[in-house]
Amino acid sequence: MLRRKIETFLAEWRKTEGRKPLVIKGIRQCGKTYIVRKFAQENYENVVYMNFILEPDKKSAFTGNIDVDTIVLNLSALIQGSRFISGKTCIILDEIQECKAARTALKSFHIDGRFDIIATGSLLGVKGYGKNRKKNEENEGQDSVPVGYETVVDMYPLDFEEFLWANGISDEVIDSVKSSFENETAVPDGIHKAMMELLYRYIIVGGLPEVVNCFLETRNIELIYKMQRNLIAEYEEDMVKYADDADKPHIRECFESIPMQLAKENKKFQYSVVRKGGRASQYIGSIQWLEDAGIVRRCYNTRITELPLEGNAIQDCFKVYTTDIGIFMAMLDYGAQADILKRNLLGYKGAVFENLMADFLCKSGQKLYYFHKDSGLELDFLVRFNGECTVLEVKAKSGKAKSMATVLENKDVYHVNNAIKLGQYNVGRSGEVLTIPLYMGFLIRDRFADAIIPDLNLSRLLY
Repeated sequence: MLRRKIETFLAEWRKTEGRKPLVIKGIRQCGKTYIVRKFAQENYENVVYMNFILEPDKKSAFTGNIDVDTIVLNLSALIQGSRFISGKTCIILDEIQECKAARTALKSFHIDGRFDIIATGSLLGVKGYGKNRKKNEENEGQDSVPVGYETVVDMYPLDFEEFLWANGISDEVIDSVKSSFENETAVPDGIHKAMMELLYRYIIVGGLPEVVNCFLETRNIELIYKMQRNLIAEYEEDMVKYADDADKPHIRECFESIPMQLAKENKKFQYSVVRKGGRASQYIGSIQWLEDAGIVRRCYNTRITELPLEGNAIQDCFKVYTTDIGIFMAMLDYGAQADILKRNLLGYKGAVFENLMADFLCKSGQKLYYFHKDSGLELDFLVRFNGECTVLEVKAKSGKAKSMATVLENKDVYHVNNAIKLGQYNVGRSGEVLTIPLYMGFLIRDRFADAIIPDLNLSRLLY
């Protein structure tokens, strides 16, 4: 059984007075259904579960009047043995994107307040995409999303810390790594070597629970790769099922071009790499679809190296990374996994380790930014860290970072005071540059932001 951080959030949500129905979004196969059902069974006397993909007949419970009494009466008839007791029942609406009326009904459930509702959706961002979205809105005449009456969270595949838990690494060991990062002290050699080895395993496995379990049970690279390819095939089936006909080939083409895009010296996403003569007008919606589905995340170039990063982002200039490093590795030729374990990836190593950093940042709920100038100066990532704009440079091995040095030497131009370099190092500092081992990338987040306790009634990102 895999330990997930979202379980802590669910427990806090359960304790919150006046809690709203919870909607958990996330890429397919990231563990939403398992975690929600486990939580409900452990915390409620009665659990009423339905999956709108596997049980389309359950949609009929939400037709006509959507007041709670009518819905409960309909569900009682459809689900034998279901019991609805005020304050003791959790209703799980799995794959809610397949039943818009159920999403609309969340408002009724919140106002009524007798039952806790948890909904999950793999493709909430893309259901009714493009022309179909316009058609659905015209037919329904209203927005099915009950704004202000639900709490929406994003769930991701396992992050690196959850992967460490799955591999039996204790909280004490992880806390010692966190302490080394915060205090800028070297990690003991034994722990450092073990963490580096686990990092390379994480790179080839990623965080999709089914793949992680396969790794833990078999340690078989071939089986892991086949499972990852099967999951990618499921994502590609979704591209065919949910996209407009004109967009279907474009979405898949964009997705399959990601390794080629990241292997270039200039990793900016170029439509001509997707297809010769390709234009933004053909493909920009396809990138949005992939991002809405949770499969990829754009990393935007910024005009300047200053906060706020989002305000300085150039919307039509970006790189594209997969949100899970295991998906990216499975998109490479079979054998790349063994090369990673042997530390022998040659030309693709830069793409792999940059996507690893993107994985770390995405799964901690951060947006992605980088900086590139036509002169050739390029910084891998920019983040808000300790309340400042901070440069991140990712090195597969040890190495110089000329662009980072240029930026730090010209503070009057770039206004950057600190940088973090990740590579085959232990922890150390040289002036304004903090060097840390690659596996510490999962710890990089703004400590000032972490000090703010979020309101459970507001949307937030979780992993």
